[in-house]
Amino acid sequence: MNIEDFRAHCLSKPGVTEELPFGPDTLVFKVAGKMFALCSISDYGSGVALKCDPEQAVEFREKYPQVKPGYHLSKVHWNTVLPEAGLPDPFLQQWIDDSYRLVTAKLTRKQRQAIGGSC
Repeated sequence: MNIEDFRAHCLSKPGVTEELPFGPDTLVFKVAGKMFALCSISDYGSGVALKCDPEQAVEFREKYPQVKPGYHLSKVHWNTVLPEAGLPDPFLQQWIDDSYRLVTAKLTRKQRQAIGGSC
């Protein structure tokens, strides 16, 4: 999956914003102010960070060599996925969707209503 497809998929979710809070090279996707995905703009192939259920995070790392512990993030809740290392796009899209759902599940009812859509 290239960076344009990654960005488009992240932005297709209800209530998502993109920001550069860590400097001009780190693109961060948030819902209700909470991160669910991030990547380097200049070095996209080095990995995208996605929030993950802790048990699945370990399972994915063991099963796929393209999945590593979160870089500079909680290794329990984040994985770094090498997006250009041969994983089928549907896998990565599903992991983006799961990351988004993990974050929206922790939002208040009022926040989820403000976002709209099916979170």
